[in-house]
Amino acid sequence: MEWQRYEYRVSTDPALLQPEVIHAVLRQSYWAHDIPAELLRRAIENSLCFGLYRGEQQIGLARLITDYATFAYVSDVFVLAEYQGQGLGQWLMGCVLAHPDLQGLRRILLSTLDAHALYRKLGFSELKYPERMLEIFHEEIYRDTANRLD
Repeated sequence: MEWQRYEYRVSTDPALLQPEVIHAVLRQSYWAHDIPAELLRRAIENSLCFGLYRGEQQIGLARLITDYATFAYVSDVFVLAEYQGQGLGQWLMGCVLAHPDLQGLRRILLSTLDAHALYRKLGFSELKYPERMLEIFHEEIYRDTANRLD
């Protein structure tokens, strides 16, 4: 799938993804700090990725983990700093939510530290039943994995 807006494009074509750009951003992010490139490569290969491009340059990403029937988890959403403030993140997420293979899902989850206002505009809200949700969270796993890979 592909969407066009002026000189920007969103595409789900995995051949267009630029792993070095994605890794450079995510390894500095608060949610995937120090993620090893090999782990990120596996994550990308096993996800539905929406790349955001200006010409041939990748400037953003949204990655979905989904069964295409009932559930999706939105992860690794970013727009490079120099392209923020133009509504590209909202447009990128709009493309994600418009994808025909994701219609009719019962639940779409995401986690964010500071973009609640953006996601609320797109229909996201706090968990309806937070008391039902549990997690296993290994906060330092990427750093520990990187040390094992060295």
